[in-house]
Amino acid sequence: MATARSLLRHGSTLSLLTMVSRALGLLREMTKARLLGTTALSDAFSVAFMIPNLFRRLFAEGSIAVAFIPTFKKRLLEDSKDEIKNFLSCVFTFLTFFVTSAVVIGILLSPFLVSLFGLKEFDETVLLTRVMFPFLAFISIAAFFQGVLNSVGVFTPSGVAPILLNIVTIIGAYALKDITGNPARAMASGILVGGFLEAAIQLPFIVKKGFSFFFTGIRKAVKYSGTQTILKLIGPTIIGMAAYQLNDLVSTALAGNAGSGVVSSLQYSLRLQELILGIFAVSIGTVLLPDLAEHAKIGNWDLFSARLQSAVNIIALITVPITFFAMSQGETLIRLLFQGQSFTEESVTLTKTAFTFHAPALLFIALNRILAPAFYAQSDTKSPTLAGIISFAVNITLAAALAGKFRGAGIAFALTAASTVNTILLFCFLKKNPLVQMGGLLKQVLYIAKLCLFSAIASIPVLLLNPKLIAFSAGSNRFIHYGFPFVIAASVYFSIGLALLIVTKDAQTRKLMSIMKFR
Repeated sequence: MATARSLLRHGSTLSLLTMVSRALGLLREMTKARLLGTTALSDAFSVAFMIPNLFRRLFAEGSIAVAFIPTFKKRLLEDSKDEIKNFLSCVFTFLTFFVTSAVVIGILLSPFLVSLFGLKEFDETVLLTRVMFPFLAFISIAAFFQGVLNSVGVFTPSGVAPILLNIVTIIGAYALKDITGNPARAMASGILVGGFLEAAIQLPFIVKKGFSFFFTGIRKAVKYSGTQTILKLIGPTIIGMAAYQLNDLVSTALAGNAGSGVVSSLQYSLRLQELILGIFAVSIGTVLLPDLAEHAKIGNWDLFSARLQSAVNIIALITVPITFFAMSQGETLIRLLFQGQSFTEESVTLTKTAFTFHAPALLFIALNRILAPAFYAQSDTKSPTLAGIISFAVNITLAAALAGKFRGAGIAFALTAASTVNTILLFCFLKKNPLVQMGGLLKQVLYIAKLCLFSAIASIPVLLLNPKLIAFSAGSNRFIHYGFPFVIAASVYFSIGLALLIVTKDAQTRKLMSIMKFR
């Protein structure tokens, strides 16, 4: 229980900040839906933001998180203060040179990259892509700062940083739309400024922790042993992450050729998915990685296994019920959040179709974000890389086969299937490590099956009540018309689900309630 309590305690603050960030991210999508809907201009913005964002996930969130933190954690345990300063300086120099070069190349190649998506607004998409490409540099440096702070147990600044990004983007959308010519350019300008602020807000906290670094020669930075260690870890990681991130690239290209509005509807659906994932999976995964890395370095495999097991159980208990509820309330939620002005009935239909097939992936994506740090903490990048490549092949094969006939639904289903395969592979690879004891896999499957059964039972009265509640609140404004039924449905659903867990004396529920009571 101590490990579960510790994980929940350390993750609670970050979860709260992430919740605020995801809520503001959702508000950003609501702003986009209000101003752009699922028009060709909305597709242009979605693709333009996706291109640098893809490289951001590849170089920033992926490589820096999985390669930098374990390496830096080891340096903190073994090296002197001067050597740590030298390490940070060399890594910072190399990172800055690399991402700046990537931004310049990306801006030059924007017409070629955009041509892959078959969009109507080609010139506008190229312009928006070029405006937002420097976001990659800002956010990569922000990820480096986050890695430094997370390694020493400081998580709040990295939780606040994306909040600023969303606030600035929302303000920019309304304040600059007349000045820039259209809302898409205004939002692009806000994202660029927000990316800079994500990095800037974290720097004072690094200084406060006593860390300092400086620019050094690029040749020295490349040849430095610490940089070489990170690059060796990054190599296979980039391949695996590239395979995973190329899912988005190829899926979006297929969506762009499947008809107007399909790209945007998939993005709105994914935003709902990311809202749920961000509150729990990302927060727990962020806290988990440096902790697992420390246990792995000192060979404390019992605590390593216990901490990982606790994270998996917590994620299953939270994500499975939310998945069923999200699927039962998909249309109500989409209308509540997005409908209005440019977001038409067609937009609702497109987004609901995509979300119906995206939602089942919630559990698997959440587990992937929990299981991956277990490999990275051991400096094992090959296992998740192989899993990523195989899941990429599954996704692209299914998406290419289904996009023509089923459009957004086929592409969303392909991503869910690929995420499922990725999770199964990670469990299989983890089981091969004799040092990590995750308990019986059959026991995990049966527990998830039980949660699915309880969630299905709780969904029945909600599905019966929903039409009556919506009819009762008809004639009110959008937020009352759909918000009132949503709140009532949530109350009924989670009350029934919790009652079933308590009556059956679910061990994980009792443990979490004990932890909450202890706090």
